[in-house]
Amino acid sequence: MDVAFSTISTIIKDRRSVKPLAMNGNKIPNGQVAALLELADWAPTHGLTEPWRFIVYEKPQEFCLQHAELYKQNSFGDSFDAANYNKLLHQGDKASHIIVAIMKRGNLPKIPALEEIAAASCAIQNILLGATALNIASFWSTGGMALRPAFRSFFNYGEDDQVMGILYLGYADEYPAGKRSIPLEEKITWIQ
Repeated sequence: MDVAFSTISTIIKDRRSVKPLAMNGNKIPNGQVAALLELADWAPTHGLTEPWRFIVYEKPQEFCLQHAELYKQNSFGDSFDAANYNKLLHQGDKASHIIVAIMKRGNLPKIPALEEIAAASCAIQNILLGATALNIASFWSTGGMALRPAFRSFFNYGEDDQVMGILYLGYADEYPAGKRSIPLEEKITWIQ
């Protein structure tokens, strides 16, 4: 098989989600994070709308405090849970960088929002695959406030925009094993 195919195949198959608290706290050089964002910028995009936007935190604790406080401000009455607040406050303690990924809706109404979401997802996958190639652990989260309107508003994005998630990047000493539950043959229909 072709060497380039073999290399990309290995990277794709080796990519794993590593929870932020399983990271080891070592710092990633900013240049490597910038290189990952450059990979993101080469995602496919219909109409060249390039709908991906990224907010990068070099100090994860700053983001985690903002995230926890936003949760507190938007929890009313009995909905506030101190344990959840503390989880959000410390979620990134061992991460090196945190990236908030957003789909910024393009100005071409003929392009469905679904295609903009798909393009932003491809940009995120480029980051995750690049991270794997650099032996950087990653975790794509939609937990906490990530999918709530208040989170999107906090970053000054509009109603048509969508937060795609929070990416935690760092290094890890161990990676989980990969597995698939459904055989590939059950996911494919060949028509000849």
